Amino acid sequence: MNEDRRRLMRLRRLEKIRAIARQTAAIEAAQAESTLSRLRDLSERTRRMADDYATRREMTDGGALHQVGRFVGGLQAIRQATQGDAVRAQSIADAKQLLLAEAERRRAATEERAALQERTIAKARTVPALGSRKPSGTGLE
Repeated sequence: MNEDRRRLMRLRRLEKIRAIARQTAAIEAAQAESTLSRLRDLSERTRRMADDYATRREMTDGGALHQVGRFVGGLQAIRQATQGDAVRAQSIADAKQLLLAEAERRRAATEERAALQERTIAKARTVPALGSRKPSGTGLE
């Protein structure tokens, strides 16, 4: 087995490794996006619930009003914490997307190098076509 074939085999193995790394990065990016989506949904649901309780006016005494006020304050605190978590999840999701793009670039570069190596091997295998012999004599014959 010559050096070109060994190099091609190494590039193909590297291409498989890079494809697995890309797939792993894609899974991690999808999980990060899913977490971000769930946190945003939770924040929005908490906001709606806090708004709903804040507009209620059927309290019968000051104690009930105070209790609802504390409950709404707690919901708003939960929402703020969830929004902070969503901001952190957004930066994580963005980072995972960048890692995915980098993994794809590496995989594509390796694939391109392997294809070039295959063309080099195929070109070396072809027997050069021998051209017809140069005619001898003059064109007047």
